[in-house]
Amino acid sequence: MATAPTESPDADQEDALATRAAWLYYAGGMTQSEVAAALMVAPAKAHRLVARASRLGSVRVFVEGPIAGCMQQERHLIREFGLRFCRVVPTLAPAALPLRALGIAMAGVLLNELEAGHHRVIGVGHGRTLAAAIDHLPRLSRPDLRFVSLLGGVPRQTSATPFDVILRLAEKAGAEAYLLPVPFFANSAADRAVLLGQRGVAQAMAMAREATLYLVGIGDVAGEQSFLPQTGIVSAAEAAVLQARGAVGEVLGRYLDATGREIDTDLHERVIALPLDAMAGREVLGVAGGASKVAALRAVLARQVLSGLITDELTARQLLEPTRPRQQTNGSDTCTRKRKTSRAPSSPAGSVGVT
Repeated sequence: MATAPTESPDADQEDALATRAAWLYYAGGMTQSEVAAALMVAPAKAHRLVARASRLGSVRVFVEGPIAGCMQQERHLIREFGLRFCRVVPTLAPAALPLRALGIAMAGVLLNELEAGHHRVIGVGHGRTLAAAIDHLPRLSRPDLRFVSLLGGVPRQTSATPFDVILRLAEKAGAEAYLLPVPFFANSAADRAVLLGQRGVAQAMAMAREATLYLVGIGDVAGEQSFLPQTGIVSAAEAAVLQARGAVGEVLGRYLDATGREIDTDLHERVIALPLDAMAGREVLGVAGGASKVAALRAVLARQVLSGLITDELTARQLLEPTRPRQQTNGSDTCTRKRKTSRAPSSPAGSVGVT
């Protein structure tokens, strides 16, 4: 029976050479011919080395600078919803969930914050977009930093669980991770009280209240791609009841109606997560996009949970439709991009990163 090939020392050396080639090409600004000369390899091999580095995940490219159309949407969103910070990114493709575009943007903003060193404790929620951002985040060394989970884990294995998200994030940042080793929803309010009284859980909750930056995902209630029903945390029957009671969005296990009010549901008596009011006055960065998230985003913005928002241009356009003044334009709002290979500067004090 054939066995799978194992990586050889030669492969490791080729990976190292690929990383060097990528550094010369992206950071050094060399052409591929110049890279080939510097490494004393053929031009064709230099091309293959740069491509290999990209496949290995050694290359992270962020979009920087003013973005036409998107920048105007950012100003409108900040004004209309009282935000301190907003990032609208180009929609890469008309997908239901623009995970790649939002993941890249979230990684860029988070990188600025980590490099600036403004925060010592960062609270982390759950969601596929937060998970996607970690894929684009380079490795750092912040041993002074602590990431703490804002909610309990989920029962099914998925890359968007709070445990997986926070552990991967801490590994990338060279930081410490603190988990809430309990379910997202307890079986009853009495069980919730018992679990919250456990020493490790109480300590993690206390640390979460000390965070100066919170990263949260925003969920819809019962769509085909709704995260909590998909993972089985919330049953289809429970989702139907939530919808019947007017729920349109979810953040940290709290379900909101269109006005931003928490609806009446026993799930709120059983959820093990940091209360929304505990984040008041702090930097709370939300990331979400796609047509299915528009109503949820409106609800969360109406509740004034967020101080910062990362979304895509199509979602931003829908969020602004009821309030944006009518303007004469010479085309669509489609964003134009300027690609750069250098990392963004640190964000100014009082904001959640700018690039």
